[in-house]
Parts: sequence; structure tokens; C-alpha cells
Amino acid sequence: MDFSNDDVLKVVDHTLLKVTSKKADFEQLCEEAIQAGVFSVCVPPDYVSFCKSFLMENNIKVCTVVGFPSGYSTSMTKVFEAEDALKNGADEIDMVANIGFVKDSRYKEVRDEIFGIKKICGEKVLKVIIETCYLTDEEKRSMCEVIIDSGADYIKTSTGFGTSGANFEDVKLIKDKVKDVIKVKVAGGISDFGTAKKYLELGADRIGSSSLAKILKLS
Repeated sequence: MDFSNDDVLKVVDHTLLKVTSKKADFEQLCEEAIQAGVFSVCVPPDYVSFCKSFLMENNIKVCTVVGFPSGYSTSMTKVFEAEDALKNGADEIDMVANIGFVKDSRYKEVRDEIFGIKKICGEKVLKVIIETCYLTDEEKRSMCEVIIDSGADYIKTSTGFGTSGANFEDVKLIKDKVKDVIKVKVAGGISDFGTAKKYLELGADRIGSSSLAKILKLS
């Protein structure tokens, strides 16, 4: 299938998670999102309400992060973060799994945590970040099973704050494991439309990027 730039933008979570970002940066992010026609903006929890209000007249979702970027907050902390984000207007939650627990093969605890947060999200979308750069292929496959079992909606490759982001090999591996049971979001270093289209060809359903909407604005 041939994907157009518009096809890509329709599944982009236009992302701004830099710790130095100011209010004006989030205003610009929302303006770029409107102009580009992206699926959502992905912003820190403290800017969920602001972006929700800014985008009120547009069909653009607001996504935020939980347990970000390390994943090692306690489950209760993540639950509170998710509850607060949803109360503030978040449409989607991208949570970071506890990578240390994964490395220890504590998969039941990882599954229970995700299950608990999905229960809070209800019909709202929950994506689970597994930070593929830190995992073996066996661990990636195990996390596919855990996330399917937890009831979450997406498996997501990366935070963008790890040692590396998405790559084609990981998406092939994940897609081969999950099939169409859950969806796949790729993120981390996706800065051009050619790369984004390749991910869609491999079966990705959503793309996290801070660059693609900006490229459109400059073109």
C-alpha cells in the first residue's frame, strides 16, 4: 500500500515532552497539530488541561504520559497519575512499564500494574511503552503477551528518552507476535515521512513524532 503524507499525519501523536518547554511552546504545538491534521498531541501531564482547552474546537485528541520516562514509579503512583490526567481531560495515556521488573522476569507484577491502569482508563486508550532498546528479543515477545493479557490497547516501542528509539526490526518482531490483537505505536527518532511510511507498511498503527508536523509547516 502506498501511504501519502496525509495518511501519515492522520496517525501522528505530535509530541512535546522536553523538560524545558514553556507555555508558548505548547501553544505552537497545538497550532501545528491543527494545521497538520494530526491524530493527537502528546504532552506532559501539567499541560493536559491547557491543550484540551486549546484544541476544544478541533477533533484532535490529547495524550499524556504516566511513569515517564523511567517506568519505575510505584503502581499506586502511576494509578494516581492516570486518574489525575483523565480528570484533566486526557483522551489517551502512554504509560511506561517497569523495565526493571521485566529484566527480573516479574511479568505478573508488570501485567497487574498495566491491568490496574487500564481499568481506570476504561474506554480511553492505554498504550504501554516497553523501551525496546533495553530489552532482549525474548523479553520483547514476553511483553507482547503481557500487554495483550492486560487488556491494554497498544504496545509502544520507546519513550524517546532511552539509548535509542524505534527501529524496523523491533516493529517486525512485535507485529509478528501481536498480529492484529493489539495495536502498535512507534516512537523515538522518527523525523521524516519516508521512515514513517515504512513503519506503516510494517503494520504500525500510530506514530509518535515531534518533527513530522513541523516538516509540513516548513514545506
